[in-house]
Amino acid sequence: MAANSFTSESVYSPDIGGQISVLWEFIKAPLIVPLLTICVYICLAMSIMVFMERLYMGIVIVLVKLFWKKPEKRYKWEAMRDDDLEDGNAAFPMVLVQIPMFNEKEVYKISIGAACNLSWPADRLVIQVLDDSTDFTIKDMIERECLRWASKGVNIRYQIRETRGGYKAGALKEGLKHDYVKECEYVVIFDADFRPEPEFLRRAVPFLIHNPDIALVQARWRFVNSNECLLTRMQEMSLDYHFTVEQEVGSATHAFFGFNGTGGIWRIAAINEAGGWNDRTTVEDMDLAVRAGLKGWKFLYLGDLQVYSELPSTFKAFRFQQHRWSCGPANLFKKMMMGIATNKKVTLYKKFYVIYSFFFVRKIIAHFFTFFFYCVVLPLSILVPEVYVPKWGAIYLPCIITALNSVGTPRSFHLLFYWVLFENVMSFHRTKAAFIGLLEAKRVNEWVVTEKLGDKLSIKGNKSGSNKKSLRKLLGDRIQVHELGFAVFLFVCGCYDFAYGKNNYFIYLFLQVFTFTIVGLGYVGTIVPTS
Repeated sequence: MAANSFTSESVYSPDIGGQISVLWEFIKAPLIVPLLTICVYICLAMSIMVFMERLYMGIVIVLVKLFWKKPEKRYKWEAMRDDDLEDGNAAFPMVLVQIPMFNEKEVYKISIGAACNLSWPADRLVIQVLDDSTDFTIKDMIERECLRWASKGVNIRYQIRETRGGYKAGALKEGLKHDYVKECEYVVIFDADFRPEPEFLRRAVPFLIHNPDIALVQARWRFVNSNECLLTRMQEMSLDYHFTVEQEVGSATHAFFGFNGTGGIWRIAAINEAGGWNDRTTVEDMDLAVRAGLKGWKFLYLGDLQVYSELPSTFKAFRFQQHRWSCGPANLFKKMMMGIATNKKVTLYKKFYVIYSFFFVRKIIAHFFTFFFYCVVLPLSILVPEVYVPKWGAIYLPCIITALNSVGTPRSFHLLFYWVLFENVMSFHRTKAAFIGLLEAKRVNEWVVTEKLGDKLSIKGNKSGSNKKSLRKLLGDRIQVHELGFAVFLFVCGCYDFAYGKNNYFIYLFLQVFTFTIVGLGYVGTIVPTS
């Protein structure tokens, strides 16, 4: 009996490592290899789509720079003149300036002051501060600032609402309902951190006056804090490509692009014809632009008309912003795809551009490809050497795509490789947000106002309060569990490639591990001392 008992225990004693190895070999050939191979093919297809879109953009922007006429030559344009004594200020149309705000303690003076200093006749300009602040102290500060400028003869209106319904879209929509707005032909929107130059209206408004088919004139964003930290340098590179290439190409070839939500001036009649502001997504600016474009209105981007603003310099603020910018377009694409496809007022070519290039490739495929290929499929293929990833897809095409993305910010070319690594980290958040938008999950309408710091960091305050934070709160703010999890996964894949691989992918993987780790530990962006 003892011998039989010993034999039974020996047969059934658990060998976890051996069982896992047997199970892995059992399912690898019939399941894992075919599934991962399909994923590789899908990622390669997405890679080609992104490459072709970037190549198209690159070719067009070169042609635009070499052969296209300047906007002043392509469209009718005549400078505004102050010396027409016969008409006086009547030659200047009434312009409404809207400044939406929400607890903007650090920057409210900057934006209000810049708007009040616009070079435009005082009796032809209305400045509207749309304050949705929930902090009554800040509301009082903003109202007093408006009264200070009003005492100088500026036609400035301080407007508040009972609720924040519709967030920014709701505030802008409510602002257009006031009786005094009926006299205004155009409305320019500046977020609370935007600082237009005095000549902004004199540069932009003539395009709207002399070209009745233009609905929107968009200026280029520049950034006052681009050199603050590495995080702001990374953002500058991405946004510079967006403005110098994507917006320029859309304007020059299709007279269409996505409104950036601020730094642009609209024809109020076009807003009304398009159905006004709509809060069904978190990208009310893009929503309005698409609807106006489908009505046949044209948009004009002026790359040499620049407005300075502030980039989010804390990782928390940047992450919330990227969630909104990735979730909103995906959700809007789902809601409007059929409407765009069946529209009869725009050409088939323009509809294809909007559906395929503007939405599908840039707002969805680019995120999916970056995350799944570089952070999931390529590392997994190292663990499954039976799966082949061609070098043209893993190395050559991505290098060309990266080079094409670098044209917007030549001064940061030396940061290009780290920018790629950082974009791979952020692709996790963008892909998750895009899925939420497509599936209309619970965070689909989440709106968190991007935190602005203004001059806060340059003021030497009392830092003793930094010790008041509990360890739990500090870790909650700084530690990013998902990023650290990916760092561990990529580290394992890198070690396996170092030991058994043949393509030396471990060099890339270890660098990506480093980037995921520093983001996961919160050492990215500006660390704001608590007070």
